[in-house]
Amino acid sequence: MVASTAYLLISHGSRDPRPQVAMDRLADLVRKHLEATPQQAAAGNDTPRSQTRPLTERTFFNSAIPHRAAERHKAADRTALLAKPHLEKAPTASSKVIVGTACLELSPIALSEQIYEFGRRLQAAGVRELKLLPVFLMPGVHVTEDIPDEVEVARALLGDSLQLTLCPHLGSHTKISEVLASRLAAVPAEGSLLVAHGSRKPRGNQAIKGLAKRLDTAVAYWSTPPDIETQVIDLMQQGCQRLAILPYFLFAGGITDAITHRTEELAERFPKVSFRLLPTLGATDEIASLAVELVNE
Repeated sequence: MVASTAYLLISHGSRDPRPQVAMDRLADLVRKHLEATPQQAAAGNDTPRSQTRPLTERTFFNSAIPHRAAERHKAADRTALLAKPHLEKAPTASSKVIVGTACLELSPIALSEQIYEFGRRLQAAGVRELKLLPVFLMPGVHVTEDIPDEVEVARALLGDSLQLTLCPHLGSHTKISEVLASRLAAVPAEGSLLVAHGSRKPRGNQAIKGLAKRLDTAVAYWSTPPDIETQVIDLMQQGCQRLAILPYFLFAGGITDAITHRTEELAERFPKVSFRLLPTLGATDEIASLAVELVNE
């Protein structure tokens, strides 16, 4: 029997295959955590799985072809890359808890259509509610406008037979800072640098600045000042000879590759400084647990 509630993890989408592989892995971990939750273990309906269309833990929308909705809306010797997340394809096992993935951009069809198609299959399986979790770290326009708009379109298409519940985005969980703090604490360093994508919009970086303040770390951005080099030099001028650099990204991709390359360059330029580059948050049990807490709020 399938549970009466299903889940859909929504990511940005990427031409790089690694984020989707990580999303598959995260979806599988979320499913396992939900199965271990007492209320989920008791949830279900009377529809045998053999009488419904098979559902796996991910949807099939992972192409690198952009759609109209998207138009709208190797380490150096002195650079230690610690504990890279293990990104493997998530297994598709029989489960009464259904967890799928979809993406906002770089998909052949709009997110609303992905939700609709997934919802139709859930309706056939007897599922009554679909909870949607934006797997985003920051409350930008994608989280506050684009995804809610797409959900409303899908809601109109599906009607009242399937309840759509939009959950808070992953980065809104208060324990995100605890996860980052524990990773920084595990690295012996005299100074630390949180590296985020950054926003050019007014007050667009306030959330990151607040996070950096709670972590007692400097902050740099990839797309806007101050950049990594500027902040590293500032920390060196403060006397820091051992630096920890923490990319504030969910999964490895093109930008994190570039951050690794920049760190290698800095390690070569400043041989007396020890650089420790930490991994992204990754598809881990720790992050899956936070996702489950958000969908169960």
